[in-house]
Amino acid sequence: MRILAFDPGYAITGWGIVEDPPLRAIAFGAITTPAAEKPERRLFKILEASRGLIREHKPEAVVVETLFVNKNAKTAGGVYEARGVILAAIGESQLELISLGPGTIKKAVTGNGQAKKNAVHTMVQKLLGISHAIRPDDTADALAGAIAGLFAAKRNLVQKRIRSVLK
Repeated sequence: MRILAFDPGYAITGWGIVEDPPLRAIAFGAITTPAAEKPERRLFKILEASRGLIREHKPEAVVVETLFVNKNAKTAGGVYEARGVILAAIGESQLELISLGPGTIKKAVTGNGQAKKNAVHTMVQKLLGISHAIRPDDTADALAGAIAGLFAAKRNLVQKRIRSVLK
């Protein structure tokens, strides 16, 4: 099973693709948009890159982290806009969307829904056998989301099978 995940951001959108079995990272990186660029161009760049990743890597599902309300409304607005264009790319592809909150992702990767960012990143490296620090942080966050999404997708698949047997 192959899962693509995004950690949406206006300036930096992290992305990561994991596969299992065996659990491994297929590819990961970040979509960056310069602050000097017009907002519509920045969002279009995120949309086009998202489309390209979906086409190139052919995931079975896509994870997009749900957002918490940021104290800075301008920052939160840009993140919501970035999330929206990613959701549009997913909708266009007709892939399954898996929305997971930060606590769910942390718990899936570390066993603790309140884990600190560095603990999550360390576990991502260990689980995926990556020996170097994953940068930017948004990329490590996306890989954590992909791992959690893999667990969620497998759980959903098992639940569907159980329901079909019980019918």
